[in-house]
Amino acid sequence: MPEHPLHAPVLSWFGRTARDLPWRRPDVGAWGVLVSEVMLQQTPVVRVEPAWRAWLARWPDPRALAADSPGEAVRAWGRLGYPRRALRLHAAAQAIVQRHGGAVPSDLAELRALPGVGDYTAAAVAVFAFCQRRAVLDTNVRRVHARALGGTALAAPAVTAAEVRRAEGLLPDDPGVAATWSVAVMELGALVCTARTPRCGDCPVAGQCAWRLAGAPPYDGPRRRSQAWHGTDRQARGRLLAVLRESPGPVPPEVLRQAWTDDHVQRERALDGLVADGLVDPLADGRYALPSRRSRPSPPAGRRAARSSPPR
Repeated sequence: MPEHPLHAPVLSWFGRTARDLPWRRPDVGAWGVLVSEVMLQQTPVVRVEPAWRAWLARWPDPRALAADSPGEAVRAWGRLGYPRRALRLHAAAQAIVQRHGGAVPSDLAELRALPGVGDYTAAAVAVFAFCQRRAVLDTNVRRVHARALGGTALAAPAVTAAEVRRAEGLLPDDPGVAATWSVAVMELGALVCTARTPRCGDCPVAGQCAWRLAGAPPYDGPRRRSQAWHGTDRQARGRLLAVLRESPGPVPPEVLRQAWTDDHVQRERALDGLVADGLVDPLADGRYALPSRRSRPSPPAGRRAARSSPPR
């Protein structure tokens, strides 16, 4: 297809300004790319990079992680947030070993079938690890497309079929160039075309941006909910899980009670959620621990493990 007018300026800008992130280096395999993509979900690069390095040093391939306990994955996840991602990565590692001989698959459907891998992550691994020509639509890419091509401040809350078609139509013909294009647009959205304070003066396509040429109209779509933290169940869950991560062994309930004294009902609700999500094992002696390789026991009476709680 003919080169799109956005290609040359964006690719040139990326060639000059791209961050030297470890998972972008050519010697990083598909496992490193998969780990980075899971860690980067709703988490900034500055927090992910040291965690990614430590994770790959400890578990350089899926077999290494699959052989360890899910509790160790949760412990190593630290304070990245949304720790169910650690359990999903562990489950994905086990599936890779069982179904694919320990090698991350390149087929999009097989990637999508891994535990915890959605459409975006599957496409990202296919593109960045295997250089396939596919559209990769994260929040940053969608915002750049919405502004530069759609003339709107933000993309719709959920990915639409029209967005996918537009993104696919923008891909350069050469798979290698298409992969570079995808990460370049992602970088542009992360560093320049940001959600709250876009730096239009530094944008390589400011002169072609439909949103800027229209006078940068404010977003008028569905209201977007902000995620609170202080005093929420998410904060309580994080406090309880931190105690378990930092303990070398099982923790008695009184220690967890001291970790969150603000609201005992909320504390119990948060603990129920952690148990239901598989992040905490209630032991027969009344103590709590990070999940082990064995099957999780039934929760003791009064611990309603089926009740879920928002992730963190």
